[in-house]
Amino acid sequence: MVVLYPAPPGMWVNPQPDPGVSIVRSELPAETPEPQQSPPVVRRLASRFADYLRGDHWLSQLVRFALVGGFSNIGYFLLFLACYSGGPQLANLTGSIVSTALANELHRRLTFHAADRVGWLAAQLEGGGLALAGLAITSGALAVLDIAAPGLDDVAEAIAVIGITAGVGTLRFLTLRLWVF
Repeated sequence: MVVLYPAPPGMWVNPQPDPGVSIVRSELPAETPEPQQSPPVVRRLASRFADYLRGDHWLSQLVRFALVGGFSNIGYFLLFLACYSGGPQLANLTGSIVSTALANELHRRLTFHAADRVGWLAAQLEGGGLALAGLAITSGALAVLDIAAPGLDDVAEAIAVIGITAGVGTLRFLTLRLWVF
């Protein structure tokens, strides 16, 4: 039998075993170590980095732009899977429209801090137009690639798509930053 004695709050008292009972050490509760605090220098650097990422410097905006784009792609993928039973074209259309609208709003509010300067409708029309232009550029580049290098295998073509998409994304970032927001 184990008896715990009253102790002030926050203080741990090791239980005292009953003299007539043999207790194996593994049966005793393990003491929890004090949580380690990060050094003040690390906390200060982390705070400065977080403040920098919230700022309006172009690199901070680019990092937020990439994060919003990544989350938008995850949302597109999930919507595509959710709507796939209606066919791949419907799933693609639904995923594209919803994820683009969400990304435009997140760019307006978070990436470029433009919620007070640019209205929702203007952001959707201009950002959506840029998304359509990006789709047209990507599709056109793939068509040119198919004509110029018809023997590319799927891996080479996928790498080309990534490069083209990166270029279109860079143009989209610059256009959103300098013109829309």
